Amino acid sequence: MTGSVFNSRGFTLIELVIVIIITGILATVAVRELSTSIETAKYEHTMNELNALAEAIVGNPQMYEQGGRISFGYVGDVGSLPPNLDALVTNPGGFATWDGPYVNVGITPDEFKRDGWDVAYIYIDTLIRSTGSGSNIDKLFAPSTSALLNNSIEGYVVDADDEMPGLIYRDSIVIRLTYPDGTGSTTTASVFPTSRGNFSFSGIPIGNHRLTVIYLPDSDTASYSVCVTPQSNVNIPVTFAADLW
Repeated sequence: MTGSVFNSRGFTLIELVIVIIITGILATVAVRELSTSIETAKYEHTMNELNALAEAIVGNPQMYEQGGRISFGYVGDVGSLPPNLDALVTNPGGFATWDGPYVNVGITPDEFKRDGWDVAYIYIDTLIRSTGSGSNIDKLFAPSTSALLNNSIEGYVVDADDEMPGLIYRDSIVIRLTYPDGTGSTTTASVFPTSRGNFSFSGIPIGNHRLTVIYLPDSDTASYSVCVTPQSNVNIPVTFAADLW
C-alpha cells in the first residue's frame, strides 16, 4: 500500500519574494491613504475652528430676526477687536458689555486656540492663521479694522407735516446714539441737526445700537434700533408723529 500523495506544494523562493513585494506595495498604499485621511481630517477640523473663531469675533452675518441682523460677536458687544483669543472665553477686564463665552472651549482649556496639528493659531488684526500643516491657512474675517470699527450713521429729521426744523427749531432737537465704547462700557454721542434736519455720526462699531431723537420743548421722543454692518453708512429717516414746528 502506497503512502498518501499530496497535490499541494510549498512556495518557491521566487513566489515568496513576489508575495512579499505585493504585500509591501499594499501596505505602502494603505499607509499613504491613512496619512491622507488624517491630514484631511486635520485640515477640515482647522477650517471649522477658524470659521468658529471668526464668528465669535464678528458674529454670524446669516443670523437675522425680524428683518435685522442679530449676531455681531465680541466686536458687536464690546466695540473693539479682542486683544487675544483668550478674550473670547474670558472677560478681559470686567467689561460690562462682554457677553461671552463666544466660542466653545473644547476638552482642554487651550484646544480652541490650536489647529488640527496642535499648533497655536496666530491672531493679527482681522486675520487668524494656522501654520501647523507646514503652509499658511488663513481666515480673514474682515477687510480691515476700519470696516468693523469706523462706520457711519446719517439721517434727517422732519415732523408729521414733513417739515424741516429750520434755524429756529434745530437747536431744540437732540439726537443721541448709544453704542459700546470699546473698553467694556457704552458711550452716548449727541448732535443737533442742521436747519434742513440732517445729522450724522462717525467712528461707529458694528452692532445694534440705540438712536434716540428728542424734541426738547414738548419732550417728544422717537427711538430706533440701528443695525450697523461692516463698511456701512446707515441712513435713518426720522419722522415725529406730531406737527411740532
